[in-house]
Amino acid sequence: MKPLFKSHTLNISINCKPEKIYKFASNLSNFPQWAKTFCRSVKKSKGKWLIETPQGPIGVRLAKENKFGILDHYISPSAGKEVYVPLRVVPNASGSEVIFTVFQQPNMTNESFKKDIALVEKDLKNLKRVMENKS
Repeated sequence: MKPLFKSHTLNISINCKPEKIYKFASNLSNFPQWAKTFCRSVKKSKGKWLIETPQGPIGVRLAKENKFGILDHYISPSAGKEVYVPLRVVPNASGSEVIFTVFQQPNMTNESFKKDIALVEKDLKNLKRVMENKS
């Protein structure tokens, strides 16, 4: 049995309906508006989504459209490798809670893991700002 990855889950409350956040965040062309630390630009090529990141281009695919607020996605930093990224939007009173889990990947240092967590936190704050300004 493989050892479990170390993980860290972040959440942010957003004063916006979950359906609205889901619709916005599930459209990969909106990634550059809120996932700014990760996504410089995005394009669809040969039926697949490609994101330009600070580390170069990577593939990304999103969970199939659903009614449960599941925005999990898989990024492909290199051929044959996929990294699972769990992301949820759930109701919180009249607004939403967005929940994002970061896994420490094999060969990732503790320092890099901490940096990834900080970047995700910035991106979640961007999502909050964008969504609350759209409301």
